[in-house]
Amino acid sequence: MRAEPPLGSVGAPGKFITFEGGEGAGKSTQLRHLHERLAARGIETVATREPGGSPRAEILRDALLSGRASPLGPLGEAALFYAARIDHLDKLIKPTLARGAWVICDRFADSTRAYQGASGGVDQKSLALLERAALLGASPDLTIILDVPPREGLERASRRRSAGEAADRFEREELAFHEGLRQAFLAIAANEPARCCVVNATLPESEVAQAIWDIVEARLLPPECAYLAESAAQ
Repeated sequence: MRAEPPLGSVGAPGKFITFEGGEGAGKSTQLRHLHERLAARGIETVATREPGGSPRAEILRDALLSGRASPLGPLGEAALFYAARIDHLDKLIKPTLARGAWVICDRFADSTRAYQGASGGVDQKSLALLERAALLGASPDLTIILDVPPREGLERASRRRSAGEAADRFEREELAFHEGLRQAFLAIAANEPARCCVVNATLPESEVAQAIWDIVEARLLPPECAYLAESAAQ
């Protein structure tokens, strides 16, 4: 069932974009802006999230973000994240890319590397084995890493919660954990510049959205495609 050729940057007709970053970086907001802008250009796009994005993965999301899975430790959490990711890939991401549509996803494998790896203490060899088995080489065409100082991000996350809503399992971590996350995401970007772009998420929302669009246009929409998409939208 999982032996089909990998998609993503390995040759799928569609494009796969992921958003990464710490808590309160604005991933969901910027994903929505990009989704609207791609739709305006006539590009079919599916927006999704991790953990989650498919029925079984959403069940695991609840266990992971509520903290019920935390007694398993970071390695156990990482295994659950990848179990959810397998279902997400098989049920939504790969079929969407195969038909030529784009997928934009709020978090993907880089979050597991950062949260359970760099900040959670799971050794990179173990994570690499999980990733290899789960992804089968599938990789985003582009990863946008939204960078914001952790204290500011946590304050944003607190403001966006509705009255009485509790912080999730990761938002409750100490500031040092979130500082480690930020450095982990920046290290991933530095190690994989062909895939990753860092965007300053402390800028006004509209400026962040424009910076992201400029990156998408430059990397994934060649001039002739951008012109045709613009003409189709008029």
